[in-house]
Amino acid sequence: MRTQVAIIGAGPSGLLLGQLLIRDGISNVILERRSAAYVLGRVRAGIIETGTAALLDEAGAGARMHREGLIHDGIEISFGGEHHRMDFRRLVGKSVIVYGQSEITRDLMERRAACGAETLYEVEDVALHDVAGAQPKVRFRQDGVAREIDCEFIAGCDGSHGVSRQSIPAAVLRSYERIYPFGWLGVLVERPPVSPELIYAHHERGFALCSMRSPTRSRLYVQCRLEDQVSDWPDERFYEELRLRLAPGAAARVHPGPSLEKSITPLRGCVAEPMRYGSLMLAGDAAHVVPPTGAKGLNLAASDVHYLWQAFAGYFRNGSRAGLEAYSERALRRVWKAERFSWWMTNTLHRFPESSGFDRMAQRAELEYLASSTAAQTALAENYVGLPL
Repeated sequence: MRTQVAIIGAGPSGLLLGQLLIRDGISNVILERRSAAYVLGRVRAGIIETGTAALLDEAGAGARMHREGLIHDGIEISFGGEHHRMDFRRLVGKSVIVYGQSEITRDLMERRAACGAETLYEVEDVALHDVAGAQPKVRFRQDGVAREIDCEFIAGCDGSHGVSRQSIPAAVLRSYERIYPFGWLGVLVERPPVSPELIYAHHERGFALCSMRSPTRSRLYVQCRLEDQVSDWPDERFYEELRLRLAPGAAARVHPGPSLEKSITPLRGCVAEPMRYGSLMLAGDAAHVVPPTGAKGLNLAASDVHYLWQAFAGYFRNGSRAGLEAYSERALRRVWKAERFSWWMTNTLHRFPESSGFDRMAQRAELEYLASSTAAQTALAENYVGLPL
C-alpha cells in the first residue's frame, strides 16, 4: 500500500486528523488494533472547547454536536457548603459544549466512511520502520496476512502505551510525570443532571464532580483511594458518599439509579518530548496525558491535530518544511499550559492524604480567593474554555 500519511490509532485525534487531511486532498490510511465497536464503547469525558468545536466543523463532523450538545456558560465550584459560579460568558465571552467523546468518535467515523477513506481495524503486530528517515514504513498483520504501508509521514495517535511513542529511541525521548495519590470513581447513570452546569466540589472527605452526558444522563465522580476496587463501591455507598461531599441544595438533587458503567481512573500527568522524531509525529495521548480535572485531554489532542494538520498542509501544498520543523515546539507550548492548569485544578480541589494542616489552610485560602476575585475567576475561565490555538 502507498499513502502520504499513515495514522496509527482510530480514536478522536486520529480520525480528526484524517478528516482534515482529506479536506486538503492529502491521502491517509488509519490503522487501529481494536475493533470499531470497542473504540466506540470507550467512555470518556465530553467538555468541548471553542477551538475543538471549530476543528470539528472544519472536518465536516460538527453538525450533530451543535444540534445535540449542551452549551455551558460556566461551572460551579463548591466548598464550605456553598456554591460559587464561574460565569465564563461574563468573564471571557466564551462557552464550552458538553458532548460525549464517543459521540464525536461516531461522527468522525461516519464522516470518514462517507468519504470512502480507508480505516483498517483489528490489525496486529504493528511496527514502524525507518522513522528517522524520509521513507518510513508501517508493517502489520491483518487477518493473518503480512502487509506494509509506504508513506511520507507517520502520525502516532495511538495513546501512551502505543507503538508510536515506543518507536522513538530512549536516548532521544524525555519523559516528565506526576502520579497523583488517588483516583476518580465514575458512575454513568440514566438520571437527570444534579445541576444545569458542572459542579466541582472540594470537601474534607475528598473531591466530587457532578457532570452529564445529556439532559437525561449523568456522569458522577468521587475521589477514591488508588487501591480501591469497583467492587468496594456498590451504588448505595457511592450515592451516600457523593451527597456528603456536595452542598445541601445539590445533595438533595442527586437522583440515585443503577449504574450503566462504573470504573476507577487513576490520575496522572505526563509529557513526552519531543513530539517529532524524523518522519514520526506524536499527537494526543501518545505524547501527553493530563488529569481529567481541567477537562483538557480531548481538547489538547485536538490542538495537536490543528498544528499537525497545518504542518502537513504546508508541506504537501508548497513543499515547506517550516511547520514540520516547528511542530513539536509549537504543540508543547500549549501542552505545558494545559498541564499547568490541570495540575492547579487538581491541587486546589482534591484532598491529598499527605497534606499537613498548613497545606489544608493554604488550599482553603486559594478557594476563598477564587470565590472573591474577578481576576482569579478570569484566569480559570480563559483556561477552561481553551487558550487560543
